[in-house]
Amino acid sequence: MPIWKIITKTLLLAGFFLIAGAAHAAPVPVELRETESGWELLRGGEPYLVKGAGGTHSLEELAAVGGNSIRTWDAEGIDQLLDDADALGLSVAVGIWLEHERHGFDYSDEKQVAAQKERARQFVLRYKDHPAVLLWGIGNEMEGYEDADNPLVWEAVNDIALMIKEIDPNHPTMTVTAELGGQRIEYVHQRCPAIDIHGINSYGGALSLAERLRAAGGDKPYIVTEFGPPGTWEVPETDWGAPYEMTSTQKAAFYTEAYRAAVIDNPGQALGSYVFNWGFKMEGTATWFGMFLEDGAALAPVDVMTELWSGLPAENLAPVVEPLVIEGSPVLEPGQVISVRARVSDPEGSAVRTRWALRPESGDYVTGGDFRPNIPDIEGVVMEGRVDGATIRMPEDPGAYRLFFYAYDTDGNAATANVPVLVKGSEVQPRVAMLSVYEDTLKGMPWVPSGWMGEVKSLKLDGKNRDNPQAGKASIRLRYTGKSGWVGVAWQNPPNNWGDQDGGLDLSGAQALELWARGEYGGEQISIGVGLIGDDKPYPDSTIEKVGGIVLTDEWQRFEIPLQDADLSSIKTGFVVTLTGRATPVTVYLDSIRFVR
Repeated sequence: MPIWKIITKTLLLAGFFLIAGAAHAAPVPVELRETESGWELLRGGEPYLVKGAGGTHSLEELAAVGGNSIRTWDAEGIDQLLDDADALGLSVAVGIWLEHERHGFDYSDEKQVAAQKERARQFVLRYKDHPAVLLWGIGNEMEGYEDADNPLVWEAVNDIALMIKEIDPNHPTMTVTAELGGQRIEYVHQRCPAIDIHGINSYGGALSLAERLRAAGGDKPYIVTEFGPPGTWEVPETDWGAPYEMTSTQKAAFYTEAYRAAVIDNPGQALGSYVFNWGFKMEGTATWFGMFLEDGAALAPVDVMTELWSGLPAENLAPVVEPLVIEGSPVLEPGQVISVRARVSDPEGSAVRTRWALRPESGDYVTGGDFRPNIPDIEGVVMEGRVDGATIRMPEDPGAYRLFFYAYDTDGNAATANVPVLVKGSEVQPRVAMLSVYEDTLKGMPWVPSGWMGEVKSLKLDGKNRDNPQAGKASIRLRYTGKSGWVGVAWQNPPNNWGDQDGGLDLSGAQALELWARGEYGGEQISIGVGLIGDDKPYPDSTIEKVGGIVLTDEWQRFEIPLQDADLSSIKTGFVVTLTGRATPVTVYLDSIRFVR
C-alpha cells in the first residue's frame, strides 16, 4: 500500500481509536523513580518488580505460577489481551512495532517515518488509559544486528518517545535492543533522552549483562526483555554446522542462573525481566526456545521460573532427561541403522511415555525471530522407540538431520533432548524459508501489494482474511467481480515501483518461490510469477519467471516457481498473481508466500 494511503487510513482511524480508548478511563499510574539505592518501578504507588513472560500460552497458568506481566511485540489487536490480563492481575508491556531496515524500511524516507509515528500515536491514544498497561515498548531490535549506528533509527525512536510523553504521563517509555554490542548503549543512554528504560534481549550473555552495561557507561535502568537458553549462535556446533541444543533439564538450570545474574543480583538497576518463550515457537529447532511443547506440555524451565517468581517449588516437576548418546559416529551412511541411548526419570516417580522423531535439519539458525514453519517428522524411520533408547534407520537421502526425544509424565509435563546427525553423500539440504512475501505472523515484509493492474475497480484484496487460513490466523483473499477481462497484483519494493525507482532485494541462493493457494469453490485459474519489470525501464527486475494455467481446488495446495537458474540479484517485484473474469465472481486465497533455499 502506498505510504500516502497508509497515512490517510491511519488518520481516518484516529477518531475511532479515540472513542475506543475512552472506554478505559482508569489507568494505573506507573512511575520510574531514582533513589539512593538506585532505580525502582512503582505501579499504583507500590514497588513493582517485573516477573514477566513473552509468548502466547495460557495467561491463567502464568498468573497461577507467580508471573505478573506479559510483553507484546506490537499493539495491533490487543484489546482482548489487555482485558484478559487485567482480569488476572497481570500488567502488559505494550510493544509498538517499529519497522526493520532488513525488511526494506527506509528511515531516510520522511513519509514512511511519519506514518510509523502516527501509527504509534494512535495506539497510545487507544490504550493509554487501560489499567493493564505497564509501559510502552518502542520497537524491538529495529536497530539491526551489526553496529546499530544509523542515527536516523534512533531519532525516530526518541521522537516517538517524546510524543508518548506528551500524551501519556502515566507510563514510562522503553526501547528494546538485540544485546549490547555496537553503539547501542551510547544511543539508548545518551542520545535518546526520552527513553526511560533500556529493554535488552539477551540469552547466553545474560550472565554478564549487568556488568557489561555498567562498564560501558549505561546509567539507565534495564529490563531483560527476552532471556532463555543460549541461542543457536552462541553454542558449539558439529563439523557440518549444526548447533548442539541443551536438553530441557539443562535449559532449566540456565534459566535459573541467568535470572539470578541479570535480575536478582542487580537491585536498583534491573527492574525485572520477560522470560522467552512462554509458549511454543519454531526457531532454530522445534524445541530451542519454547517453554512448552506444541501440545501444551510444560517443560522444566516452567518449574524453575515458578519457584523464582513465587518462592515456592512447582507442585509437580517435569521429567529429568540427560543428553542423547549415539552408539558410534553421528556421520552415517544412507539407510544405516543406528542405536541411540536415552536416560529419563520423573522426580515424583510417575510412569514416563516417550516419542522419537527424525526431521531434516532446519539449516536456518539466525532468523531474527521471523516466522518459520514447523518441519514434519520423517515417517517410517523409527524402528523401535523406548524409554531408554531407540533404533533408527537413516534416510537414503544425504543431508543433515536431527533426532528428537520427547518424554511425558502423567501430569502434563514433558522433557526434550535432541542430537544432530549427518547422512553422507552429495550435499542435499532441506529447503528452508529465506524471505517472506506474505506471512500473517510477520511485520514489515519487504514487498508491498501496491502494483494493481487490469480491471482494478472490480478487485478487492483483504490481507487479513480469517476464513480457513493455511497457516497462522489469516490469509490473503482476492475477489474479482469482473465478468471478463483480467486483473493482477504485484508485490513491489519500494511501493509503486514500476521500474522508475531503485530498490529491490538480492535473493541469490533462493531455489524457488513457494506459496499455498485455494479457490472459493474450485476451478478458479491463476497465474503466478516473480519479477515483472523489463529492460525498457531504468531499474528492471533481474529476472522474470512465470507459471501459468494453475487450476485451483477448494482445498489448500502448494505451488512453486523454480528459481535455481534465475538471476535473483535485484528483485523489485517479489510476487505477481493474475486472474481472469467469468460470469460469476472469482475468489482465490493465498498464504505463506516465501522464497526458499
